[in-house]
Amino acid sequence: MAVAAEAGPATPPPRSGSLAARLVWATLIFCLAFTLLTAALRAWSAWQTHRDTMSAELAQLDQVFQRTLAKAIWEMDREALQAHVDSAANVASVGRVTLTIRQAGRPPEMLERRRDGWTPSERAPSLRRELNYEPYAGAREAVGTFALDGDVRVLDARLHGEIAGIALTQVIQSLLLAGLVMWLFNRSVTVHVRHIAGHLARLSPQNLGEALQLQRAPSRQDELSLLAAGVNHLQASLSSYLERQRHDEREIAAHRDRLAELVHERTQALQAANDQLQALSRSDPLTGLPNRRHFDEVKDIEFRRALRTHQPLSLLLADVDHFKRYNDHYGHAAGDACLREIAQVLKACFGRAGELAARIGGEEFAVLLPATDAAGALETANRLREALAARALPHDGSDVTPFVTLSVGAAQYDAATMDSFETLFHQADQALYRAKRHGRDRAET
Repeated sequence: MAVAAEAGPATPPPRSGSLAARLVWATLIFCLAFTLLTAALRAWSAWQTHRDTMSAELAQLDQVFQRTLAKAIWEMDREALQAHVDSAANVASVGRVTLTIRQAGRPPEMLERRRDGWTPSERAPSLRRELNYEPYAGAREAVGTFALDGDVRVLDARLHGEIAGIALTQVIQSLLLAGLVMWLFNRSVTVHVRHIAGHLARLSPQNLGEALQLQRAPSRQDELSLLAAGVNHLQASLSSYLERQRHDEREIAAHRDRLAELVHERTQALQAANDQLQALSRSDPLTGLPNRRHFDEVKDIEFRRALRTHQPLSLLLADVDHFKRYNDHYGHAAGDACLREIAQVLKACFGRAGELAARIGGEEFAVLLPATDAAGALETANRLREALAARALPHDGSDVTPFVTLSVGAAQYDAATMDSFETLFHQADQALYRAKRHGRDRAET
């Protein structure tokens, strides 16, 4: 056995980057994400505020012009109508003004003024008002429609300066914070960590007694002090350990041959016990069928084989109909005997190479059918049901038949729609659910 004391000094690992730089990058990334989130939230809030402000401006214009416009339409005062429309269109927040004049016996007439370059936008608010005029008390006539559409360019212009100020402030804060973090980290941590790394790189079995001393005031006690104390304690422990190791090696050499014989004997016994344990861990103790663990191992192998060879792979999921009623009526001992009978039927029906019938739940069984398509799987499922029916196991608690029956769901692997065995299992489970829903004692795909 090689003696550790003869080993040379360890070669320091290559530097892969600075912790301070990583911390700065992490800080910058966080600050950038925070800046974007803050700017987005504040921009959204500002947008809502400006949009509400524009909506209020449009509502105020509506209050100002609706009565005068209605009166001018009633009196057919064209000059007043045009003047009012022009006046409303000159308001900065208005992109388009539309006045629809209703005239008896003639199609409606429309007056429209829009700002140069204005285009409709769902982001800008709009207002539609039905204009009514009362020529005398109690008489109310609809004379037209007044529409105001906001100019989204005004909203964008109001937001531009505010968002730029937010972003600039956050970026400056982020850079200052990152610089402060890096300066503090270098001054408080990086220098001492490099000193510790250099000390550890120089260590060898011959100089384990050389204690680590940090290059700072001894009165400072923090995590680095704990690290230095831990390194010194480790060096002392290693020195003591190496001395004990030399003593132990001499004793081990005297008993090595006998120990090798004992190890060989115990290894053989352990291997035999492990083989027996492996066999027991993969079989169901009640029915003797493979258990869920064995099923999970085999289904992964068969699924990969189906992917590689492009051969069909089908799965059956079978459930004993009204098995809880069976246990309630006959008792759990009889229920266990019933499950063993069903297991015998499964073993008899599925004995071909590659086929695997396993118990995966209380009264639920699964069957893997390599190189079998959906039609063959359905035929096999019905053959299983017929074999169980031939045993005529009594079941007075069933409302299907007076004998124990199975509901079976079958599914075939489809490379175009299935990317995992779980998808195949889910389809078989859905088919089993349909079999139960359609009356039980049947097989469905």
